[in-house]
Amino acid sequence: MSSSESKALSRRKFLTGGAVAAGAGAATLAMPNISRAETVNWRMQSGWASGDIFHEFAEDYVRMVNELSGGRMNIDLLPAGSVVGALEVQDAVIAGALEGYHGVTAYWYGKHKAASLFGTPPAFGWDAHQFLAWFYYGGGEQLYQELLRDVLNLDMTGWLTGPMPTQALGWFTTDVTGPEDFDGLRYRTVGLAADLMTNMGASVTILGGPDIVPSLDRGVIDAAEFNNPSSDRRLGFYDVADYWYQQSYHQDCECFEVAFRASAVEELPEELQSVLRYAAYAANSDMFWKAMHNYPQDYQWLEEEAGVNMRLTPMSILEAQLEAWDRTIEESEADPETGEFFARVIQSQKDFCEKTVNFMLIGEAPKEPAYRHFFGEPGLSRS
Repeated sequence: MSSSESKALSRRKFLTGGAVAAGAGAATLAMPNISRAETVNWRMQSGWASGDIFHEFAEDYVRMVNELSGGRMNIDLLPAGSVVGALEVQDAVIAGALEGYHGVTAYWYGKHKAASLFGTPPAFGWDAHQFLAWFYYGGGEQLYQELLRDVLNLDMTGWLTGPMPTQALGWFTTDVTGPEDFDGLRYRTVGLAADLMTNMGASVTILGGPDIVPSLDRGVIDAAEFNNPSSDRRLGFYDVADYWYQQSYHQDCECFEVAFRASAVEELPEELQSVLRYAAYAANSDMFWKAMHNYPQDYQWLEEEAGVNMRLTPMSILEAQLEAWDRTIEESEADPETGEFFARVIQSQKDFCEKTVNFMLIGEAPKEPAYRHFFGEPGLSRS
């Protein structure tokens, strides 16, 4: 055998050996590659009408999941009413009609009043960012999972996302000047805010977002709150109510919930479970940034183009709301069936707020003097 033939044979052996080694390596990676090639297809419904900015926020979360998964997950998001009504999404997930939903925990507080504490907690002086800090670092997530899995025995899991600014007191067909104007007022809200406004004398109706404006238009209710200028503009509140009152303690801070059937999540590879969780983290920032871009513009449009009568909620109403919170918390803690767990969550939130809000009140410079210095008086003032 010539020297050149020997080299060629050695090269062929090397390439053959390399191919075998590569094949062995490929065999080692075969199982994960098969897993990675499969696409998980889920259906998810929001609690929001298709034109609402809230549904857009839900779409943003789903887009993040789909993109971060590298194509391994494909979640199809549907608006409220596609499968079930806005208040029924959790039941649809438990029944297997959907894999998940984007909503708020106040929508299922009928199962346990403590549910609302994970979406619209009492006005302890915190904002929604601090509320999320309690959830992820102050023990709130563990209590949330305990409520779902142990207390209610539901096949559910999820995360909070999307810090919301203080909500307006709402849209009214008549002017209100004090707490006495709530006696017998037919008012829409959800969650513990329903108990709060009942304690203020209102006759409360619980409705999902898409049903509010039609109810105001038909005169079924006299007043309603929903959430923010962009949602309220898109849903057409300004067509059916004359007055819009800013500032309230009924939902001083709120966050969304993205929740899924727990057994479906547990079947996913760990990295896809992480995608669901970390997309909720990312949506926190993205939603707030988008809100701060959209809300002021839509507020200005409602005031200047739609001619809405803007009002600041009278201080007497705000003070009455805080007193109503005292009664609402006391009544909920006294419930013989649900009060013990409710009280534990409240105490956890109070412990967190006492330290955190105190720190922020001491450390944060007041914003109004700085605004006045550069821009003059804010657009609304209390008479």
